[in-house]
Amino acid sequence: MATKILVIEDDEAIRDVVRFTLENNGFPQVLTAGDGARGLQIAQREQPSLILLDLMLPQLDGLSVCRELKRDEATRNIPVIMLTAKSEESDIVLGLELGACDYITKPFSNKVLVARVRAQLRSGIEQEQSDEIRYDSLVMNTLEHTAKLDGDTLDLTFTEYGILRLLAKRPGRVFTRDQIVSKVKGDDYPVTDRAIDVQILNLRRKLGTWGTHIETVRGVGYRMKAPY
Repeated sequence: MATKILVIEDDEAIRDVVRFTLENNGFPQVLTAGDGARGLQIAQREQPSLILLDLMLPQLDGLSVCRELKRDEATRNIPVIMLTAKSEESDIVLGLELGACDYITKPFSNKVLVARVRAQLRSGIEQEQSDEIRYDSLVMNTLEHTAKLDGDTLDLTFTEYGILRLLAKRPGRVFTRDQIVSKVKGDDYPVTDRAIDVQILNLRRKLGTWGTHIETVRGVGYRMKAPY
């Protein structure tokens, strides 16, 4: 099945540039919408492979669209990349908490746009239940609960292992600190943002120079560098 991308953006000039860029980089099926309500309808009807979603939209704002997409079982698993001209970290964090997988701040280069789209599409076709995760020279086996870097076994705590697995399984995806706590420890686990930062610091230390693959997204959270 050919990849279908939906662009929900009210600025016609930006919408056209994004569509043209995607079409000229191997994505011929690009759907567009100029407001949130229309975009949500198209998403529910067409079931695109990925959605590029502006936050500032008429009719229905981008955060509301994202919330509705993730509530609907039919659209819940469609990756959403937020497009935003706003620098407020709270909107970005909220969008990620609602289920978006990444964000791109305007203005952005066409190269970055295409790279982020490709990274999320690659991530989306990974086997969710796979027992083995491979990323660069890192190999993790979830059944054996082992992690090897360049063939050497890593001595990780339970939490460090969980964080590394989470990030390595979805390279390029941004995870907020709350999402990391929820996915590794479970909901309502009493862990502070500072505690997650310390866990990441310890994990990077154990990974040595390879630890630079774990990127800090300032004010938001962390992600594993995408193999652009």
